[in-house]
Amino acid sequence: MKDNYNIVIVGGGPAGLSAALEASKYTDKILLIDENLKAGGQLIKQTHKFFGSKNHHASERGINIAQELIKSIDSDKVEFLSGVSASGFYKPHTLLLEDKERLYRVNSDKFIFATGASENIIPFVNNDLPGVYGAGAVQTLMNLYGVVPGKRVLMIGAGNIGLIVSYQLFQCGVEIAGVVEASPYIGGYSVHAAKLRRMQIPIYTNHSIKAAYGDECVEKAVIAEVDSRWNIIKNTEKEFDVDTICLAVGLTPSTELLSQAGCDMVYVRELCGYVPKHDKFMETSISGVFVAGDASGIEEASAAMLEGRMAGLKACYDIEKFNRSEWINSISHIEFELKSLRSGPHGEKAVNGKKKIDIQR
Repeated sequence: MKDNYNIVIVGGGPAGLSAALEASKYTDKILLIDENLKAGGQLIKQTHKFFGSKNHHASERGINIAQELIKSIDSDKVEFLSGVSASGFYKPHTLLLEDKERLYRVNSDKFIFATGASENIIPFVNNDLPGVYGAGAVQTLMNLYGVVPGKRVLMIGAGNIGLIVSYQLFQCGVEIAGVVEASPYIGGYSVHAAKLRRMQIPIYTNHSIKAAYGDECVEKAVIAEVDSRWNIIKNTEKEFDVDTICLAVGLTPSTELLSQAGCDMVYVRELCGYVPKHDKFMETSISGVFVAGDASGIEEASAAMLEGRMAGLKACYDIEKFNRSEWINSISHIEFELKSLRSGPHGEKAVNGKKKIDIQR
């Protein structure tokens, strides 16, 4: 391991891997850090096929996309550190790292933070009972370790993750008691919801979870209807005998290091939390500090990969003075792909959110 790198990338998920791949085309001495033992982030949990165009990995499974990205990275140019956490960021451009045995630091003029997001947990009675999981934890159990979380599951949240994980549980022989959604409409793609309806799995819109009950673990869940302000409506409770409650209620960008770095931060509802202001090249208010993927606002993995490529491309531009026309063509291509990806109704939130944090340079 070196003391100084041309580029340091924090996070080995879709955005971080894509940033490393793009940057390695033009420079070397790149360090890629991930707290997990295996790179890939959320991709290695995703066994479903992606939608969109061929350029957006349509019909490919996340686990296969992760393998493709990893194999494409030049190991002579990119050093990968696994099982290492980034614990702090200090001036001038120094990152503090931590593993099981020590603390140490690395320096660079260019940092790309692709730190992803954390799962949201909602408050309800006994939400700390064993048997209450986040959807990401359930995906990890099933898709990485081949372990089902329980025999009968109540899913909270009808976004894409809630619908997809419900179907995956059903495929594993787990009974789905129902999918509960506080909004009056299903947030995920209709194709995912249609799969559940074909399996006669009920979806309860305008409902939320009220309580979980059990002596030592989940044995029962209670949901109830909610009004337009998401307040529980009395005498509308429904009870379910379940041993697992799965929460798929959204993500929050993991931006603590960017905040510590002193980046200009702003809360943007459409992007699901506090995110750093950045320009179209993913560079934040601090020169040489970039953000990509869910840390810049919650979107799909396809957008994260494109943002990672954009950040990787711009980060190495000042290091290696390559052909400017080639650089412009690459940037324009990524911009076009992002615009295309966000052109549908599901991309409207991201477009509006990005407008609120754009830095004009």
